[in-house]
Amino acid sequence: MISNSKTNRQFLGSPYRGGDEPFKGAGSIENLPHTPVHIWTGDPREKHGEDMGHFYAAGRDPVFYAHHANIDRMWYVWKQLGKKRKNFSDPDWLESSFLFYDENKNLVEVKVKDSVDEKKLGYRYQDVNIPWIKSIPKPSSKVKSKDKNKFLAQRPSRKFVDKFPIVLDSVVSIIVKRPKKSRSSKEKEDEEEILVIDGIEYDNNTEVNVLHAHDHGNNKKKKKNIVTCLRLGLTDLLENLKVDDDDSIVVTLIPRYGLVKISGIKIEFED
Repeated sequence: MISNSKTNRQFLGSPYRGGDEPFKGAGSIENLPHTPVHIWTGDPREKHGEDMGHFYAAGRDPVFYAHHANIDRMWYVWKQLGKKRKNFSDPDWLESSFLFYDENKNLVEVKVKDSVDEKKLGYRYQDVNIPWIKSIPKPSSKVKSKDKNKFLAQRPSRKFVDKFPIVLDSVVSIIVKRPKKSRSSKEKEDEEEILVIDGIEYDNNTEVNVLHAHDHGNNKKKKKNIVTCLRLGLTDLLENLKVDDDDSIVVTLIPRYGLVKISGIKIEFED
């Protein structure tokens, strides 16, 4: 919501147009908390995780409306933070439409542009104090020992890799070069530094602890693997860790569930 959502793409997700492969990369609001709540609330005994675990059935569960009212409010709060936190202006997004039946069984078409301004929908959220907006996470305590070998021994067993693609079957670390470092406040305001873990490929039939997409019509029998990406904001994180002058960062990947392939890791700057 804060450090990982400074641009509309970071918050709302990567563009997805007709003809594109699905799962281009979800935004932070989709990864947490939207999708996990749907999956967690859905019934694992049902074929497609009904009701909340599947797009066609989610509205049958009364908790759907409480959940989406909260998601909508978080969207509203995000926009109030200002700066570059604005909705997409791309007509491909604004003109996207959804068809559904209303309470009178009439087929209704609604476009995205019809729902991005809550005032036009006839409601507003109450302005209240939100303490967590200014609650900056503190880094873990620094290792006090000057014994480098002792410090390294405390780390989990891992290996460094520098060639892709990789199959994530063990703990691996990657040294990622930073194209720019020691940027000024204005440069940081103009562009967000983003870590991109690209070409994340996994079997849709297997539960993966990150990036498990809320099923919007593609049931779990689909044979083709999902290929997506993960984008993480770095600017605030590197400042908090006081490592903004470093030439590179070390990314460590730890496998949890299922077989995952990764095609590459890099750092980009997004305005």
